[in-house]
Amino acid sequence: MAGNPPSGASLDLSPAPAAQRRNRSQAALTILLLLLDLLMLTAAFALAFEARTALELFALPVNPPGLDKYLPTLALHALTVVIIFYIVRLYHLPRAINRLDQAQKIVSAVTVGTVLAFGMQALIFKGTPLEVDYPRSLFVYVWVFSALLVGVGREFYRRLRIWLRRRGLDRENLLVIGTGKIARDITHRIKARPELGYRIVGVVSGHARTKGTLSGVPIIGAYGDIPRLIDELGVEQVIIALPDALRSELVDLINLCQRGYVDIKVYPDMFAYMAGDLNVNDLGGTPLITVRDIALRGWKLSLKRGLDVFGATVGLVLFSPLLLLTAIAIRLDSPGPVFHIQERMGLDGHPFPMIKFRSMRQDAEANGPGWTVADDPRRTRLGRIMRRTNWDEMPQLINVLLGHMSLVGPRPERPVYVQEFRERIPRYMERHREKAGMTGWAQVNGLRGDTSIAERTAYDLWYVENWSLWLDIKIIIRTVLMIILRRDRNAY
Repeated sequence: MAGNPPSGASLDLSPAPAAQRRNRSQAALTILLLLLDLLMLTAAFALAFEARTALELFALPVNPPGLDKYLPTLALHALTVVIIFYIVRLYHLPRAINRLDQAQKIVSAVTVGTVLAFGMQALIFKGTPLEVDYPRSLFVYVWVFSALLVGVGREFYRRLRIWLRRRGLDRENLLVIGTGKIARDITHRIKARPELGYRIVGVVSGHARTKGTLSGVPIIGAYGDIPRLIDELGVEQVIIALPDALRSELVDLINLCQRGYVDIKVYPDMFAYMAGDLNVNDLGGTPLITVRDIALRGWKLSLKRGLDVFGATVGLVLFSPLLLLTAIAIRLDSPGPVFHIQERMGLDGHPFPMIKFRSMRQDAEANGPGWTVADDPRRTRLGRIMRRTNWDEMPQLINVLLGHMSLVGPRPERPVYVQEFRERIPRYMERHREKAGMTGWAQVNGLRGDTSIAERTAYDLWYVENWSLWLDIKIIIRTVLMIILRRDRNAY
């Protein structure tokens, strides 16, 4: 490999000054988060005590103890919850965490901590001067207010870190290795999101003669320059974006990057993408490796279907007046039918008739099928509004109720496109191992409309392989928020 270090070169494992400063700032921010959690938990207990009297949802005892009698219980509650937070790594936050994921973790950790504190206070304080009655009504209020206020405090902390990072503080120096498409995409995304807290100091190429820039970031050296660049630039994070690299080449690169406290991330190679989780099965004494076994079965399938039936039924009943008004408005707006029924590919590649409100002119596909683009002239006046808000897709609730589709899943494509994509996108047909969805993981991550099919497929496959009821609920909530806040820039 070009640029290998000379044999016998010493490996410097001492932390660089930049890393030391970074460690100090990280420790200060972690302490700040800990103090903020303690403050919120204390305030939550005090509010719970007052709410127990003011809201009167539960019967109050005669002459209940004052708040000062509950101070030992308050301290036990706050300490227990904070310890649970530490155990479940809520003080080791990733740079990009979804609010819904964080809320779910907070509620789970607060629930465990509150229940433990409720049980321990009776054991620890029993028979001592600190013993006090901890009624179930107060316990419920403490649990609710703790989850709410800790969530508020965490949101304040998140915004504080974003504010610091946008001003060049709380950032880590990042070096990208590679100059291909993957490296370019990673560099572009990091530059577009300063709140992640990375400062890209440069890109390293495999050839010493390569010059220029990559997504506006200068190419500053070859592989052999990596140890020197890490030391001189105070690099703390390295991303190796070489999905087609040989294993021996990756090992050499990792060895070059192992200096001080550098954190090394490697983009997965094509085999990892193709194979994913491997299962070893036995066939009459012959071991066989199953490359992929991802279909939902048993209770998981029943649970997902139950959510679909419930959601579709509630949606159709709740929105039926608006759906009727929309149908009338479509007939008055332009000539043609109210619904546009189109053949799409669903579960196991079987076609089904997908129902949508008609948002295009009748002659929209006179010249053949085509992608909808921004400011598409084929849209009707009402269609512009419906497509921007995704309202044209609401009749698909009927497809969900009939079992053609799910509320959440890979978006279905037309057979003509499926035939094209299956020939050039690895594992494309595996997305059809589950029902198509009204919304999906790719869509809530901005991948809809005229976007990369390969990237969309990767998101769909991740959803299929990592399905959970909570993931479906999270995607539904994110979809609704995207529509309300008009954050779907590719809806046209």
